[in-house]
Amino acid sequence: MPNTPLSAFLPENFDPTRPLGLIAGKGHYPLLVAEAARRTGVAVRLIAFEGETSAELLALFPPAEREIILVGQLGKLLKTLARFGCGSALMAGQITPRRLFKGLHPDLKAAQILFSLKRRNAETIFGAIAAEIEKLGIPLLDARSFLDAHLPTEGCMTGGKFAIAPEYLEHGIQIARECARLDIGQGCVVRKGTVLAVEAFEGTDEMLRRAGQFKTEEALFVKTVKPAQDYRFDVPCFGLHTLEVMREAGIHAAALKVGSVILLDKPAILARAREAKIALLGFN
Repeated sequence: MPNTPLSAFLPENFDPTRPLGLIAGKGHYPLLVAEAARRTGVAVRLIAFEGETSAELLALFPPAEREIILVGQLGKLLKTLARFGCGSALMAGQITPRRLFKGLHPDLKAAQILFSLKRRNAETIFGAIAAEIEKLGIPLLDARSFLDAHLPTEGCMTGGKFAIAPEYLEHGIQIARECARLDIGQGCVVRKGTVLAVEAFEGTDEMLRRAGQFKTEEALFVKTVKPAQDYRFDVPCFGLHTLEVMREAGIHAAALKVGSVILLDKPAILARAREAKIALLGFN
């Protein structure tokens, strides 16, 4: 096996000799995980969702090492993990939120789980799925696993002095933390002590666009995590698309929680941020 360190986010009993079952949703995130895990020598097996997982990721796996299922086919997902002989599993990438409530194709196992839930939201649904996976003796990994190099580090990652005054930075962090504590969302946009927008069900991009309707000189986007974040299936991400939405909205500074927000291809994001004159800061 290569000498590349595996990851600080793996459990002590992680067995690198058994395949990792990658349960892959949308976007670039699952692709990063697959590539990073393979670089450490860990074999990866793909469970993809029809209409969600990218064709680019599917192309990396021969038919014998992948399975495509419908959103809601929990029984098939569990059987596939067992058939592949997976020693662990990892969820990466978003499932279109509306698919969790409309257009779902629940099999008997999923229907039983849904019926048992008193509250149905992304957290309760994915929490129940995680419990079913772990009943098989297959631990569901922290979704930051293998992506240590793509996490924010403390300070201004784009170089130079961060453009936002310390008191306004602290105000933004405080607002984001409180929104996360109340489970409203994990981000906000502030400007000189005023809250322009907070993130809710509509997601980061729509929040940024709403904030862009106001005066955005010295505006700051802050992204954090909940106090009891379940990193197995809920990791905030910051990608090139979000960076472009920031640019279009006229927001030129972002503060991201150190070690908690995944930068979806960190070198590319930092390079593009410098080009767009957007400052990115990591905070503790």
